[in-house]
Amino acid sequence: MFAADFDYHKATTVAEAIQLLGAHQDAKLLAGGHSLIPLMKLRLARPSALIDIGGIADLKSISVTNNSLRIGALVTHGTVASSPEVQQANPLVAEMAAGIGDPQVRNWGTVGGNIVHADPSSDWGTVLTAMEASIEIQGPSGTRTAAVGDFFQGAFETTIGDDEIVTGVVVPTLVGHVHEADHGHGHGHDHDDHGHGHGHGQVEIHGQVGEYAKMSHPASFYAVVGGAVVVTVQDNRCTAAKIAVGGLIPSPVRSPSVENALVGKELTQENVTAAANHLPDDLGDNIIGDLFASADFRKAMAPIEVKHALFHAIGLAHH
Repeated sequence: MFAADFDYHKATTVAEAIQLLGAHQDAKLLAGGHSLIPLMKLRLARPSALIDIGGIADLKSISVTNNSLRIGALVTHGTVASSPEVQQANPLVAEMAAGIGDPQVRNWGTVGGNIVHADPSSDWGTVLTAMEASIEIQGPSGTRTAAVGDFFQGAFETTIGDDEIVTGVVVPTLVGHVHEADHGHGHGHDHDDHGHGHGHGQVEIHGQVGEYAKMSHPASFYAVVGGAVVVTVQDNRCTAAKIAVGGLIPSPVRSPSVENALVGKELTQENVTAAANHLPDDLGDNIIGDLFASADFRKAMAPIEVKHALFHAIGLAHH
């Protein structure tokens, strides 16, 4: 099927794009287009005009300042994954971006387009929620910042106005590290749906570490269930935890039940497993079921993915 007729405009600045949005009712922004164009071809979206913002250089930068990482809205997933700045400042974000879709999607899809689309299966939403990120937004009245927990309002819904543009995301840096205390065999993990670690050495954790694990659809690599974790460890005990899940609910959510179960505990296999099993307490009743996976299956898999993410984050071998 072909898209309905629309006008096309190319903006060279953010201000021009905002002006064009205000001048054309039902206009849509075109960045990478991986979400919008398929909807237009199916005529599920019929914008009166497309405003191409792909050439705005100001939205393509990555910077690290004051313990925070800022990623411009037009930075592609592939650029995030391969950026030495991102890899050093927040390896969780870099590794997540490397697992999005296929090379074509990663090299064309953009961070801003992804989060504005607000697909429940988005990897970005879950990781940004765990990282307590903020979203930078610009509109006719100026700029504002939205906490990620306020930005996502449901499946394909956000707080962004019709005449506003996401200009970037800001996440804290993640500078902790995991290393083996003896001469074990390593704890490396793969990136399949279940990614089991295989190490035997004693592991020490310093500072804050994070990981993202997902059960992905085999064709699209969308998250059927995804879990993002960030834990802070001091003297071998968890002093803070941020746990988020996505893919099985309309918007990614934090899991205070799992977080509370981890804090104050030594991160052993038993304690991690027991904490992850609290996850269903925070999911509510609005769990997605579709032709890919039933609601019951997703609910059952969510604690497992969170457990895998925790094991990988702390370098703990598991099966």
